[in-house]
Amino acid sequence: MERKRRVFPEAFKREVVERVRTSGVPIVRVAEELGLHETVLRRWISRFGGRTAAGSSRRSTSVPSTPSPADLAAENARLKRELHRAEMERDILKKAALIFGGATPLSGHRFAMPCRAADDIRVRPSRRLQAIACRQRMSIAASGR
Repeated sequence: MERKRRVFPEAFKREVVERVRTSGVPIVRVAEELGLHETVLRRWISRFGGRTAAGSSRRSTSVPSTPSPADLAAENARLKRELHRAEMERDILKKAALIFGGATPLSGHRFAMPCRAADDIRVRPSRRLQAIACRQRMSIAASGR
């Protein structure tokens, strides 16, 4: 038994597409109510320019809209607060390393142990000189206590 292909008038197709757009009922449910396959209904929607309602069973693949300037400003402020807090935590850890760990600041935010670089010949000469100067400062500070 051969199945005969059903043909629907264009007006009917447009009415169904409009129903999907305005009712908010999922495409699957509308297709079941009308005895159609879901892909047929989706094809009609794409052909007649209808947009699916929020009740669509398939997720939208469109690119999300750009955030508003207020949202961007709020996100920027949140990130600045987070950065400030991270910098404060970093500074606290630096001070704790100086107090408890015996580390010394050599250049900016980097720390090195004071004695190792002076004795290691594989260290660049500039670092070796910094370590020697640091060792001298530590001996002066220790003798002054």
